[in-house]
Amino acid sequence: MMSGLLCLLALLFLLGQTTGDLEPPIPTTPSSSFPDSVPSSSFLSASSSNSSFGPSPGSVSQSLSNFTGFEDDHGTCQCSVTLPDTTFPVQRVERLEVAAHILSQKFEKELSKVKEYVQLISVYEKKLLNLTVRVEIMEKDTISYTELDFELIKIEVQEMEKLVMQLKGSVVGSTAIVDQLEVEIRNMTLLVEKLETLDKNNVLAIRREILALKTRLKECEASKGDNVPVSPPPPAPGSCGHGGVVNISKPAVVQLNWRGFAYKYGAWGRDYSPQHPEGGLYWVAPLNTDGRTLEYYRLHNTLDDLLLYINARDYRITYGQGGGTAVYNNFMYVNWYNTGSIAKINLSNNRAEVTQSLPNAAYNNRFSYANVGWQDIDLAVDENGLWVIYSTEASTGNMVISKLNDTTLVVLNTWYTRQYKPSVSNAFMVCGVLYATRTLNTKTEEIFYYYDTNTGKEGRLDITLHKMQERVQSINYHPFEQKLFVYNDGYLLNYDLIFSQEPK
Repeated sequence: MMSGLLCLLALLFLLGQTTGDLEPPIPTTPSSSFPDSVPSSSFLSASSSNSSFGPSPGSVSQSLSNFTGFEDDHGTCQCSVTLPDTTFPVQRVERLEVAAHILSQKFEKELSKVKEYVQLISVYEKKLLNLTVRVEIMEKDTISYTELDFELIKIEVQEMEKLVMQLKGSVVGSTAIVDQLEVEIRNMTLLVEKLETLDKNNVLAIRREILALKTRLKECEASKGDNVPVSPPPPAPGSCGHGGVVNISKPAVVQLNWRGFAYKYGAWGRDYSPQHPEGGLYWVAPLNTDGRTLEYYRLHNTLDDLLLYINARDYRITYGQGGGTAVYNNFMYVNWYNTGSIAKINLSNNRAEVTQSLPNAAYNNRFSYANVGWQDIDLAVDENGLWVIYSTEASTGNMVISKLNDTTLVVLNTWYTRQYKPSVSNAFMVCGVLYATRTLNTKTEEIFYYYDTNTGKEGRLDITLHKMQERVQSINYHPFEQKLFVYNDGYLLNYDLIFSQEPK
């Protein structure tokens, strides 16, 4: 009886151990031996009432699935019990470790991506700020540029309207052609207004149409009367077979310089080569905002590239000074910074190949132009080659003209004028003749003085030159195009020169 109680107590103890195990069991079947003192009658009596000692319904523990007992040949009571897995779950921990390692790797990978994204966001934030500033500048500059441009176009269309009205009053007979021109000019006015509201940056097409209409108006005007003589053709490009400059066209606004409205000082033009007069690079050389240092310049192969800001080649130098820059035969000529010397820069490689001191030349604002600083030495190009306009202490500030050897920069000949240089706003050379300008008001300059190096004569002129801004910083002449390239408070202007038909 005592042995049976011990077996039951052992079973109850095992049942108590399993009640706190909440994990599903991993089945094992260990065997338990009880002492020989447990009588077989006790076991049999227990087994006779229930051959399976499984837990009763409603029992607290459901972990024991089955347990049975029997007596072996030696009379020993044997109990076979199915127990829950009470060992440490190594396999589950290993699986958890593997899962945790994989998650850790994924987390590190995503974290590295986040760091990269943070760096990229910082970079793009700076780019966005820079772009915002550039857009603001472009908006301001574009407004000024297009207002000037369209205002100029409107003036030209109004002039054509006046000319058509004059033709209608003077033509005898059929006026069908004139009426057609009048209709086209009215259409042009509507087109200008539409372009001004829709497309404020592209005015090239309208300019071409205006030029075509001007040509037709001139042809119509020339043929309106049989007795009206046709004006003689202009001199051949690059030719000096004329009597000098007698008039100048109104300005054509090309655009604002590429560095922006703040860069008011500088120069621009087109390279002239006697060997290839119809070609030549377009160059723009704005000074830094100090109005003195020439550090960057830009080259374009065509005027369209310059207008559209495309296919540009930018270069940097460290020794340029003032807006007296000129370009001749693929070389740029500048005043060397803080000296009275001239530098010759090869535009193919941006190297200063020759430097030469200009004898006795005043420099560093000693005798610069009126309202324009650091242009004591002003280089110029015409049909005869390279020139330099300057002053000396001996000339007491009066203008001096020297012809230069464009290869060595050696002075070939020198002429002394009686015109005081600081009273002149700017100057240029045409066929060996110096033409000087002065300021009349904020909208008008005047070509008021000339000096002819061919004859040694000098005198007064009164040719009006209209401008878009207050100050003219530089003037460069192109012999083949017979145009002036004017840098006007940061804007690039073009003028057509009109020559006397009677040779000197």
